[in-house]
Amino acid sequence: MANNSSIFYTSDTMEFVSSYLPENPLVNPFRDLWNIMLSRYTKFQVATFGSLLVHELVYFGACLPAFLFQFLPFMHRFKIQAEKPETFDKQWNCFVKLLFNHFIIQFPMICGTYYFTEYFGIPYSWESMPRWYVLLGQVVGCALIEDTWHYWLHRALHHRSIYKHIHKIHHYYQAPFGMTAEYAHPAETLILGMGFFIGIMTFCTHLILLWAWVLVRLLETIDVHSGYDIPWINPFHLIPGYAGSRYHDFHHQNFTGNYASTFTWWDRMFGTDQQYKEFKQLRKRLASDKIGHISSKKTE
Repeated sequence: MANNSSIFYTSDTMEFVSSYLPENPLVNPFRDLWNIMLSRYTKFQVATFGSLLVHELVYFGACLPAFLFQFLPFMHRFKIQAEKPETFDKQWNCFVKLLFNHFIIQFPMICGTYYFTEYFGIPYSWESMPRWYVLLGQVVGCALIEDTWHYWLHRALHHRSIYKHIHKIHHYYQAPFGMTAEYAHPAETLILGMGFFIGIMTFCTHLILLWAWVLVRLLETIDVHSGYDIPWINPFHLIPGYAGSRYHDFHHQNFTGNYASTFTWWDRMFGTDQQYKEFKQLRKRLASDKIGHISSKKTE
């Protein structure tokens, strides 16, 4: 698997393209750190505990900004469900159950990383690391696969015969905040988590893809669960078809529709965003009526 894919990113075409791209000043420091890591730790330690560390640092680091927003009055205007502020009890409850989810459910899955890389011959070395644009393409491929898997399995988990047994736990928070992204029933963690690993099994040519995909996926899911919409400083909004926090926040309010994780395409294709469209139209109409009412008062 790794040998066939390596042809792709060491081809003459890739070399030609890379010769016209500016040199990344972060390459040398990253290379040195990567090589130090490989010299000090075994492949098992890197794949297992390194992956766990990446997951925890990225997850709680990405949750921190929205957590701090609740203490900053000028950020309250960006909260989507302003009438439902976060409480200490809800956040603590979420944090405690997240630790159980991360270390009892997810960590055993992470332990399989080493055996996966060994079985398929996935390299760790700096010399075999794919170029950044190849890595970017692989992450995009992972996102497309995960989004498709998530849409259909998430939609299935909303079926009346299944919902109350599994997915209802995730919907305990009708006004989500960052940490609720992975607040879920263990079965849901396994079911929807499979979409994450299908992309890895399809595209992985180096351990770095696993960590890059973890980084992007966690940043994305925490963004859509953040409860805040700050579009002009959010790079995810530059991605065509990106759903965003308002899109997924409506799913937590409404329980029906907007099933996709990252993009809006599947919902548009099958009409499962219809209620969201009607909701947006209603909000726009109410805002227009409010402005008209204020204007008419000023002219009296």
